[in-house]
Amino acid sequence: LILCERAAFCTESKGRKNPEPECEIRTCYQRDRDRIIHCKAFRRLKHKTQVFLSPESDHYRTRLTHTLEVSQIARTIARALRLNEDLTEAVALGHDLGHTPFGHAGERALKELTDTGFAHYEQSVRVCERLEKEGRGLNLTYEVLDGILHHTVGEQAHTLEGRIVRMADRVAYINHDIDDAVRANVMQEEDIPLDVRATLGTSKSARINTLVTSVIENSEDDIALSLPVSQAFAELNRFMFKHVYTNPVCKGEEKKAEALIKSLYAYFVENPDKLPSSFWQTSIEEGAARASCDYVASMSDSYVLSVYHRIFIPKAWLEKGF
Repeated sequence: LILCERAAFCTESKGRKNPEPECEIRTCYQRDRDRIIHCKAFRRLKHKTQVFLSPESDHYRTRLTHTLEVSQIARTIARALRLNEDLTEAVALGHDLGHTPFGHAGERALKELTDTGFAHYEQSVRVCERLEKEGRGLNLTYEVLDGILHHTVGEQAHTLEGRIVRMADRVAYINHDIDDAVRANVMQEEDIPLDVRATLGTSKSARINTLVTSVIENSEDDIALSLPVSQAFAELNRFMFKHVYTNPVCKGEEKKAEALIKSLYAYFVENPDKLPSSFWQTSIEEGAARASCDYVASMSDSYVLSVYHRIFIPKAWLEKGF
């Protein structure tokens, strides 16, 4: 595939914070993709909540399956627009590395607790630059880090490839959250407003196809949807926030999840010596609050429960099944 002139060419990358020799086989963006796939934070995504906390079925999305769906959609768009598919894939695979346990409930809890606030996209960059590989970081290229940082709100990424991931993230989560909500009997496909279904389609695959096709047909100097599709997609977002993202069936347990996060954070701030040794240096250099935030944010849903039980629940109670 010959890239178009608007693509981010690897030979024109702004490079890495710590310069290193180039690989004879892989481009810099391929190497970034591989580093993300092989890092510990990526593996933990399979045990982190997307929307539904501790679902009973095996088929609900996790943060990892969401990431893979974003990557697939983003790569399709990048290839059709003759943009850099390797850069697009690296950004997509790394965009949620800093996400908390228990989805956005965990993110809200840490945002309330920390003086500097907390945003998962900023934490994803921190994972890549500071936390992975025992504090050495992954040493990713500027373009990949920029795409990760700007994948959700605020300023747009400086590359079209990063902007593709921002669009693909929205396309993926709205549609797979509909799928999961239907599976959980929170809603039915027929509940989606008729004008939205008429424009976007009446199934997950039809909606994704409409959205992806619209992006491909309407993106030139920026990544964009046609006006009718954009308006229908915005209406679908509003519908989901009203009927799913604030629905007690989906969110009824979130207060408990937030309480777990807050309890663990407070404990480690008061007892930084109880942090894993890999976080001691952060505690010394940046304070116990920063190290505690990093540690709790890194946990999977199941690991939060395990650590909470170990710290706060008497062993005798656990042995008796309380």
